[in-house]
Amino acid sequence: MRRTESAYCSHFTDITVPFFDVDSMFIVWHGHYVKYLEVSRCAFLSALQYDYTVMREHGFGWPIIKMDLKYIRPAQFGQKLQVELRLLEYETYLKCGYIIRDAASNEKLTEATTTQAAVNIISGEMQLQTPESWQTAVRRYLAQKQ
Repeated sequence: MRRTESAYCSHFTDITVPFFDVDSMFIVWHGHYVKYLEVSRCAFLSALQYDYTVMREHGFGWPIIKMDLKYIRPAQFGQKLQVELRLLEYETYLKCGYIIRDAASNEKLTEATTTQAAVNIISGEMQLQTPESWQTAVRRYLAQKQ
């Protein structure tokens, strides 16, 4: 599958900032952005029909091995956000890029990337290539998007 705009595909998830995610200034505490990335990633994996349960059934865990976040503007209580997940790599590891935007204005609030590696659950060995079952699921999803 050929990439366009440096990503294989994009997936969008909507989130409304809950009260328990904000601090006394009513802005999102920085650590909660990681949760928004996870919510977006889980929605994408569900769309692939290859979520964390399926990964485990195939004998692999997928820990985050690298994460990078750039905070541009704070999100606030009640704000409607849209998280764009871009699939950047899937054959050697799972690398996703994210842009969190204000849903109404499209203003960019946060940029991030996460990298996950497949780890054999029994041996604990990190894989140098993602499992074939994962690659097949991604290719099937990409073919449906064309």
